[in-house]
Amino acid sequence: MMSASAVPRACQNVTRALERAPTRHRLLALAAAWLLSRALMLWLLAHNTRPLLGRGAVAREVWKLYHHWYLVLSQGAFPAHDTLWQYPPGAGVVLLSPALLPGLTYFQSFVVLTLAVDAVIAVALARAGTRRGRSLRGAGYWTLGLPLLLHVPLARYDVQVTAFAVLSLLALPRATRACGVFAGLGALVKVWPALALLGTPRGRTTRSSWTAAALTCAGAGLTLSLLFRNPLAFVRQQGGRGVQIESFGGTALSLATHAGWPGRVRYQYGALEFTGPHVHAVAQLSLALSAAALGLLVLWRVRARRWTEATPYDAALSAVLLFTVTSRVISPQYMIWLLGLSAVCLTSPRTTQRPVAALVALASLVSVIAYPTLYYEVAACTWTGCALMVTRNVLLGSAAVLSMARLWRSTKLVARRREPSTDAHRLPHGTPSPS
Repeated sequence: MMSASAVPRACQNVTRALERAPTRHRLLALAAAWLLSRALMLWLLAHNTRPLLGRGAVAREVWKLYHHWYLVLSQGAFPAHDTLWQYPPGAGVVLLSPALLPGLTYFQSFVVLTLAVDAVIAVALARAGTRRGRSLRGAGYWTLGLPLLLHVPLARYDVQVTAFAVLSLLALPRATRACGVFAGLGALVKVWPALALLGTPRGRTTRSSWTAAALTCAGAGLTLSLLFRNPLAFVRQQGGRGVQIESFGGTALSLATHAGWPGRVRYQYGALEFTGPHVHAVAQLSLALSAAALGLLVLWRVRARRWTEATPYDAALSAVLLFTVTSRVISPQYMIWLLGLSAVCLTSPRTTQRPVAALVALASLVSVIAYPTLYYEVAACTWTGCALMVTRNVLLGSAAVLSMARLWRSTKLVARRREPSTDAHRLPHGTPSPS
């Protein structure tokens, strides 16, 4: 059986082989790999009732929960009184999109559209990778990396959200306004794509992209508020979130149960969360760490002095990693975001994030073992479940620290060493040489 460390190494070997092949052959190989891997993901989704594939829980999110929200949204209102609804107004548009494919069930339409968006991401990465001075490693990473999460990506709308961030970053070198528009639309769906703009170069590029994002978000948000009732209901539900069992705080509490802590795991706000003594303190600590992460990112941007074509990509990945590891909730689908941003980084040979991308791939592999394969172990806080979460979170934490450190160093102004002036050793004009 292939070891965990061999997975990212295999991905790297494949992408290196692609780099050496002619462009046409590389693109054909990527297309074949995409088709084969997505066929496997579809097969897994079709058989997701098997014990090791989640006993149907993965697909249930779409045909039960998403479809329920679809019915409510179809009536012109957001599910204001549903504690599971914790998403910005733009998410409603994504959940209504399966109506574009009549003749299919909601579940079938959702999966087809998710695959279509997945293909758009792969094509965008491949197109960026074929430009002069760029690399197809990003397209290869996405093509081979997403299946590490098995069938989970096909039953969550995070592929669609990731597409906004990927397209935003890839548009930046050629169309700053388009970059801002994609980031603004993504932020209206799930907030975090706004972080794609963190690393834009100072000056006109930042003004143009940030203004476009703000206008897009405001305009689309106003339109949705006119079309649907209760557009801000998600704020109240999001504020009530506790500590999810897969988060860093949740892992600490899972370990604490073996030391006699009397807390319990309970399904609330759409996730398994801890209840009991000190849970609120852990949640507050997570929020404080998120605030500290924001402060660190602002400090980085203020002090950054050197920008390369890869800096915006690297900054986006660093930011999302920092907010992921400090969050009260780390759902399995969050890995989709990190895989997409890592892929964008790898389209540039000047990226500093190659080792970070390898850690993200490893963390994705461990995540899918935890959910859906052995989720009952994680929920029961067994030693096996704790070991899985510690391993995954150590990988994510290491990726976050390494990512920020490499980003910081790459944008730091390096002082040039002064060469000794030859003039200092010259004799005054007209002075005869001692020789």
